[in-house]
Formats: sequence, C-alpha cells, structure tokens
Amino acid sequence: MKGLELSEKFYKEFGKPMLEADFQNIMPFIAVGLTGSGSECFGFDDSISQDHDFEPGFCIFVPDEDIIDSKEIFRLERAYSKLPMEYMGFERHLQTPVGGNRHGVIRTKDFFNNKVGSANGKLSVNQWLTIPENALAEAINGKIFSDNYGEVTMIRSRLSYYPEDIRIKKLAGNLLIMGQAGQYNYNRCLMRNDTAAAQLSIIEFVKSAMNTVFLLNKLYAPYYKWSFKVLKDLPILGDLSTDFEYLISTQNLKADSENKIVIIEKIALRIIKELKKQNLTTYSKSELEGHAYSVNNFIKDSNIRNMHILCGV
Repeated sequence: MKGLELSEKFYKEFGKPMLEADFQNIMPFIAVGLTGSGSECFGFDDSISQDHDFEPGFCIFVPDEDIIDSKEIFRLERAYSKLPMEYMGFERHLQTPVGGNRHGVIRTKDFFNNKVGSANGKLSVNQWLTIPENALAEAINGKIFSDNYGEVTMIRSRLSYYPEDIRIKKLAGNLLIMGQAGQYNYNRCLMRNDTAAAQLSIIEFVKSAMNTVFLLNKLYAPYYKWSFKVLKDLPILGDLSTDFEYLISTQNLKADSENKIVIIEKIALRIIKELKKQNLTTYSKSELEGHAYSVNNFIKDSNIRNMHILCGV
C-alpha cells in the first residue's frame, strides 16, 4: 500500500473521529493531510522506502497563536499521540510534545517557513530564483484531506508554480549551460583527451537539459533521485529520458563520443522546437547559447530581464 493511501485511511478511521469528538472548537481552523518530505508524499514510495520514516501518520496544520494557542496545541498533540501505534501492519513512531518532524501537529507558518522561507507563501523575486525546486515541490505535494480554514490551500496555490518571468529566467540559464557544456566544452575536452572533464561536461548538459524539460512542462523538478522517474512520464519531451541515460553512461566514453555528440544535437533541436512552439525564442540557428539570450528577452519585467542570465540556476 502506498504511504499516502495509508495515511488517509488512518486519518479517516481514527484521526477524523478523534478531532470531531474532542476538538470541535478548533475544527473550523485546522487542515489535515500529508505533504512535505518523503517519497510517500510524492507517491514514489515502494517496499525499499519503507525502511525509514514510513508510518500511518498525518499532519495537522494549525494557524497562528492568536487563533489556536499553545495550550490547545499541546492538548491536540497528546490526543494525536494516543492514536493506535500500529495500523495495517505498520508501526507509528513516537511523537515529541511539539509534534514530529514529518507528522503530527504543525504550525502552518512553521511548515512553510521551513520549506520556502515564507510563512504565507509570498516570495520575493530573489526567493523564487534561488529556492531549490525540490523544496517548492515538497511545499505543494501530497494531499490535503481537509482544510476548513483554507489557509494551507491558499498558500499551496500561491506556490503552485513559478511566475512566468521566473520560469523564463530559469529556462534561459539552463539553456546557456546546455550550450556551453554540451555543444562546446564536451568535444573540446575530448580533443584534449581529458575524459574526466568530458564526462563532467556531459553531466552538466544532462542536468540542465532535464531542468529545461521540467520547466517546459511547468512542473517543479523533484529531488534528484526521483528526477528520471518523473521525467520519463512527462507529456513534453519526456521521451528524452532514454537519451539522457545513455549520455551519462560511462562505458566506452571515448568510443561513444561521436554518437553522443549526435545525440546532444538531437536533444538541442527537440528543445529548440518546443521553445518555438511555446513562442519563447526567435533565434534561427541551432546554438543553444543564442536561444538562451533570445529566451531571456521574452521576460516582461525589465529588472528580472536585466539580471545575470545564470542567476536562476
């Protein structure tokens, strides 16, 4: 059973009745769900991931002190801790008096401050450009089972995806790295017989190309170990995952170099075609560096447009 399903079943069978019986006074102000860190919050969990931080638990999000005070939070935490310690063959972990790291009672502002550095989900341009994508993904993943107050849902909506100018800035930066690492430096490193540097160039190219594909799909890239799992199913250019896997393979690096150069250009052309489809470039040649600057010119906010092209990567 997937962790998200386990969590919701546990909430409906034990958590919801507990809240309805003992906490009617605060029910209008809380949200309940499972979101944040952990493969189960993304639906990526399997039998291997059950070896740590896997349990039938859920999060109870509470608003600020002026609405629900610390005394009530303590009472709520004690009630949560008294829920069954085993459910459907899985054991729960002990909670601290102020809530667990991933489950239990959590101040809404604390959760979002921890993930994105903002209690209400309102981010500055600098924050949008620098917060790791996987942190943004963890702020909006999983499922909210109930949100009577609406605060958590509102904040998750604010963080649902990048503002368009930010997305374009990040696209421009990743395209520039793709061009420099894949179309330029990879072959030059091989010409010098520096295979280690060539491999690093390929890795930089693939990382930026994968980021570009996520940006073109308007989806946050998850933590790196799940990137390929998500990417291969994306509707836009998800099929490039096979080429990415081949490029980062280390077998016969020198012997495969000519074929890898062909694949790099193939990937570049596929991405350029999609950029044109999304009306994000007017550059006519195949050099990704030229497309990077063309994409950057589509940013409407002049302050963001004039920032360093790599400021978002």
